[in-house]
Amino acid sequence: MKIYDGVITDRGSKYAVAGCEARTKADAIAAVKALKRDKKFAKATHNTWALLSSDEGPLKNDDGEAGAGMVILRILERDNITDHLIIVTRWFGGTHLGGDRFRRVQDCVRYYLENR
Repeated sequence: MKIYDGVITDRGSKYAVAGCEARTKADAIAAVKALKRDKKFAKATHNTWALLSSDEGPLKNDDGEAGAGMVILRILERDNITDHLIIVTRWFGGTHLGGDRFRRVQDCVRYYLENR
């Protein structure tokens, strides 16, 4: 799994992005579990993810950040990236970001895709 930590900081919230090959929901859940073995990621406010599975179709999990999984999934669909899980992690910094939180998720996904 590739992990890019400290990708973005916005009004106190910090973001990281990670990803790896995955084909199924079980693969995705196992990868998120592996990421969360690192206490830093286990203590994150959100570990949002999406996967465009060639076996099971579109899969996503918002982990409490409503709509964030769909943001990741749309980018995967638009770029036709299948069987690759992307996880965007957020540590809430105390200030609500409103719609900007979706832009930060997009920024993280783009960063990951440009650097993988």
